[in-house]
Amino acid sequence: MPTKVETKTNELCQAILEQLQQGGMRQRIDTFLSDATARGQYESLMNKGQALQEKQHAGESLDPAEISSFESDRDALLKNPVASGFLDAQEEMHDLQHTVQRYVAKTIELGRIPSADDLAEGSEGSCGHGCGCHDH
Repeated sequence: MPTKVETKTNELCQAILEQLQQGGMRQRIDTFLSDATARGQYESLMNKGQALQEKQHAGESLDPAEISSFESDRDALLKNPVASGFLDAQEEMHDLQHTVQRYVAKTIELGRIPSADDLAEGSEGSCGHGCGCHDH
């Protein structure tokens, strides 16, 4: 027999699934995943970005042509409606996840359901000590 927390967690998960469907997030992600061109653009850009980051982290100077190529590819990706829809959906999903995490963390921290004021305190991009989600 499930505990009350497990039952309520399942209800929360159902509400999240409904929001993903209603907001069109899931559809935009599925559309992106089925579009080989958009996926290729995205993967290529991510690979270029990672290579530039690694080069910079290693203390190597970045070639202006490399930067320009990355920026050009990024602009092209953002002009692709399937890819930009995917990126928007990804951000919306992150925001949803962040909201749930903040509520749960504050509830545990305070020992009660947090008020709007509780959630606003220190909300300049922090969802708790060591969350790591704001290093981007």
